[in-house]
Amino acid sequence: MIVVNIDVMLAKRKMSVTELSEKVGISLTNISLLKNGKVKGMKFETLDKICNVLQCQPGDILEKK
Repeated sequence: MIVVNIDVMLAKRKMSVTELSEKVGISLTNISLLKNGKVKGMKFETLDKICNVLQCQPGDILEKK
């Protein structure tokens, strides 16, 4: 199982889900679904945009449990 830790990175960067959504160009609904682990997959392009905005690596967001 892969866990998405966007909420952890948002807290470290003191950024809201709304702000991330606006900066990445993805709907608030889709960011919330990612954050809450309600998706089965993610495009590499989306992951890249999120990492660019949060200034992190994919491994900071994705964790294998």
